[in-house]
Amino acid sequence: MGKLRVMLVEDHPIFRQGLRRAVESEADIEVVGEFGDGKQALEQAEQLQPDVVITDINLPGMNGIQLSRALKSAKKDIAIIVLSAYDDDEQIFHAMRVGAAAFFPKDVNPQRLMEAIRQVAQGNYVVEDDVLDKPEVATWILRHFEQVAYVDGVPNEMFGPLSPREMEILEQITVGRSNKEVAYHLGISRQTVKNHMTSILRKLSVNDRTQAALYAVRRGWIRLDETDELR
Repeated sequence: MGKLRVMLVEDHPIFRQGLRRAVESEADIEVVGEFGDGKQALEQAEQLQPDVVITDINLPGMNGIQLSRALKSAKKDIAIIVLSAYDDDEQIFHAMRVGAAAFFPKDVNPQRLMEAIRQVAQGNYVVEDDVLDKPEVATWILRHFEQVAYVDGVPNEMFGPLSPREMEILEQITVGRSNKEVAYHLGISRQTVKNHMTSILRKLSVNDRTQAALYAVRRGWIRLDETDELR
């Protein structure tokens, strides 16, 4: 059996270098590609054919949640491990909902991460300290959803991840564009933008577009250095 093929997606060179060294220290695992941009990683994944992708959430171009969703849509048997500086239930839930096989905070022990690579490559899922198979992780997601999706009997919409179009609109409003300007830049109607904004505010449980933009930036979904490129 050949080595497990791993692709790294992390925009901080020093952290990415540390990841590569940890992976390359394992005799049965190799790094087949490393990228600092989500869109570039998605473009190269078909050619590189990695077994496992390790991705940060906070990435330029396309964040880790968007990348995970796109990778799983294109290649269902690929395994994705999501890393994040935000270690909380909401981030884990979003990652697992879009098809990630494991989620770890960025201070994870290297050996624990290496073992997770082997587990997810075999089709398993690593959730907190548990190794689950597909039916078990489906049960975990359902149970977790039931626990967090309602607050005092009212649906908690922030646990419904934003769609790709909603993320596009959120990126546009983060640079201060009006609904009219967003509609022009995305080639859609103002009413469509308005409908999506209503959905975004509901899902994030915020009152206005400014709060929505701040929420996305603080969670690492949108990077401030990208907003200059959108202007």
